[in-house]
Amino acid sequence: MTSGADTGAAAPFVRLAGVFKRFGAAPPALDSINGVIAGGRITGLVGPDGAGKTTLIRLMTGLMLPDQGTVEVLGFDTRKDPASIQAAIGYMPQRFGLYEDLSVQENLDLYADLRGLPLSERRHTFAELLEFTDLARFTTRLAGKLSGGMKQKLGLACALLRKPRLLLLDEPGVGVDPISRRDLWKMVENLTAEGIGVLWSTAYLDEAEACDHVLLLNQGKLLFAGSPQEMTGRVEDRVFRLSGTTGRRRERLARLLDQDGVVDGVIQGETIRLVMKQGRTPPLIEGSSSGSATATPPRFEDAFVDMLGGGPGGRSRLAETQRPFAADGGRPVIEARGLTKRFGDFTAADNITFDIPRGEIFGLLGPNGAGKSTTFKMLCGLLKPTAGEGRVAGFDLRRDAAEARNRLGYMAQKFSLYGDLSVLQNLNFFAGVYGLSGARKRERIELMTEIFDFRAIHDMSAKDLPLGLKQRLALACAVLHEPEVLFLDEPTSGVDPITRREFWTHINGLVEKGVTVLVTTHFMDEAEYCDRISLIYRGRSIALGSPDEMKARVADKDLPDPTMEDAFIALVQGSEAKEAA
Repeated sequence: MTSGADTGAAAPFVRLAGVFKRFGAAPPALDSINGVIAGGRITGLVGPDGAGKTTLIRLMTGLMLPDQGTVEVLGFDTRKDPASIQAAIGYMPQRFGLYEDLSVQENLDLYADLRGLPLSERRHTFAELLEFTDLARFTTRLAGKLSGGMKQKLGLACALLRKPRLLLLDEPGVGVDPISRRDLWKMVENLTAEGIGVLWSTAYLDEAEACDHVLLLNQGKLLFAGSPQEMTGRVEDRVFRLSGTTGRRRERLARLLDQDGVVDGVIQGETIRLVMKQGRTPPLIEGSSSGSATATPPRFEDAFVDMLGGGPGGRSRLAETQRPFAADGGRPVIEARGLTKRFGDFTAADNITFDIPRGEIFGLLGPNGAGKSTTFKMLCGLLKPTAGEGRVAGFDLRRDAAEARNRLGYMAQKFSLYGDLSVLQNLNFFAGVYGLSGARKRERIELMTEIFDFRAIHDMSAKDLPLGLKQRLALACAVLHEPEVLFLDEPTSGVDPITRREFWTHINGLVEKGVTVLVTTHFMDEAEYCDRISLIYRGRSIALGSPDEMKARVADKDLPDPTMEDAFIALVQGSEAKEAA
């Protein structure tokens, strides 16, 4: 393990020495953590759900004390002087405590009262923060009516009402679209230029890569402390892109992941990205003579997955047990024809049109509040369109919504599980909802239990499960009845890279069996798994095509090889410019 010491920094803002914390009889939440956080830079606290990030942040605030070791913040020991620490820091919890029935301005007023901001300073402070967060136009809007990105900006404003020396942000990017995440990042960079120290907790490894310094946690242990460049250097010369191969990418990826020497692999547009073991070269793909392997710069995520021992492999037992759906002559399985949804005088979705054939992954992308969730809900029968029509598996959603829903599996953004029911009770409930009974019901529940390794947690309440296990349970419930269509609404938000890979191994395998998938996501690397994408902005579809077609539309001499995130942002900004012209 790399030492947490940073000899280049003067007096650190936070010093962690032998920090240990355990809750009950569970394994340690934090196990002998050492490290520092300096001023004037962004330190990334990186790790999957359950790694110990939130516990460590709460120890830094003095809201919780370590069982062993010391936490020193701005020169104060959290055991001896938590009040001095709390007066000098800004803290934005993971689920920031905005009052959704209060307006933006009323939330600022409330938190100014709580933070003791003098009345004489409020007018200037509010104006400065509203300009900084670009919320000045929305002061009368209820917090509950803000998009995810705008809520995070308001949360940041509330945390900055009294300018802190140290700002602690607990996963501010979760569930936020790429444009809002980039805006948040720029705001925080401006704060570090003033000498403020920032701790940015995240499970997004592209955010980790942009930090000045990283503390990498997994299962309560510190795996790495240092610069992101030092981390990615661990896999230098071991990352390749395979291009020019024939056949289906998902099937090829599954075969490659099970070959010796392959640590990790993901789909990247029309290519496959592979991380190899030390000294190994990319394998030839069976049945292909035209494929070529090109070395490509490593990413932080490549190094993290390598450090954890590699991805889950290419085999999906779920897909192996799935009954196949035969091709039906190219007839669309999902159809959107001029779908429109108005709420009063507000148009959330405007004339959305596309077809999805069998065995395709189709992505709905867009900023928070763009209308993609509205479109999604209309297509799975949860919202009735104002105009237009949608069809799923041949059934009209206006006339035959119940029949259409029986053909699909639905995995909601915030997991459509019943928190007070146990794992087994949730499986039984959803099996009944989907019309399973008797021996067939018992057989499918047993199969899901075996595939997802639920036996040991059958009696645990769903609300008490770690996020990764909730995600597995939600997927298991959605596929109990072997649906021919899967609707996935931001299914992997906040989960770790290994769990995300496991999830996509299952989805890719199901698609090979003819299952059709409609997915929304804020992970731009997940968008690369899609065969086609509709980019929705301000209620309209502004681009439709494959990931590579999207990237080709924005490529130029200054950006010859754009990422999917680059394409997303450029296309949205281009649409804004066109509207303004």
